Amino acid sequence: MSKVLIKTSLGDITVRLYDETPLHRDNFLKLAREGYYDGTLFHRVIKNFMVQGGDPDSRGASPTAHLGAGGPDYTIPAEFNKSLIHKKGALAAARQGDEVNPEKRSSGSQFYIVTGEIYSAGKLTQLERQMAQQQLQNIFNDLVVENRSRIIQLRKNRDNAGLMALQDELQKKTMALAKEKGEPKYTPEQREVYTTVGGTPFLDQNYTVFGEVEEGLDVVDKIQLVRTQQGDRPVEDITMQISVLEE
Repeated sequence: MSKVLIKTSLGDITVRLYDETPLHRDNFLKLAREGYYDGTLFHRVIKNFMVQGGDPDSRGASPTAHLGAGGPDYTIPAEFNKSLIHKKGALAAARQGDEVNPEKRSSGSQFYIVTGEIYSAGKLTQLERQMAQQQLQNIFNDLVVENRSRIIQLRKNRDNAGLMALQDELQKKTMALAKEKGEPKYTPEQREVYTTVGGTPFLDQNYTVFGEVEEGLDVVDKIQLVRTQQGDRPVEDITMQISVLEE
């Protein structure tokens, strides 16, 4: 079991890293051992959402510096796991948006700790429906990309009947693939967590969760309540040092 200590100017946070996400675990441990995070800031804080850090450019940054783009010269492949969710206290990897990062690869260093909010059972059910619709859309979009050359040729030939037939074919494939994947559903245990402890369930399977806070959740709450300025940066710097407790 791997654990790290995040010492902040507002208190200490102990985090356990998941063995189910070895790429993220090992990278985080490596950077912590190297002192990569020491002196960096929690540069982005949004109440009832998350607190984010890990940008090396935040070390000694001026009060007006634009932060959030820094990191090592690599990214990490996504390690999604349906059992690891964005509950309050979850440690997850930040990343660039889908438009430039369709594989949802993680930042090499930036991370966030979830604060989130408590969800009602009805809101969770609604979210499941939205995730199911998004899954269908994603599958269909992928199939369109795979068949792009066919689509271009049919359009070039002004073959509307062919385009309609291909659309029907892709829709049927979409439904078949979605059936294989299964509808996105929270387990009873996960629903219990989101309706009692809270979190940010809409981020599940979109950002890699690779750990959770074991001690110091009160410190995370202190951080999320600080006064922020434009860009969600705290008015007063919150510095950190990260060290390895167990590997």
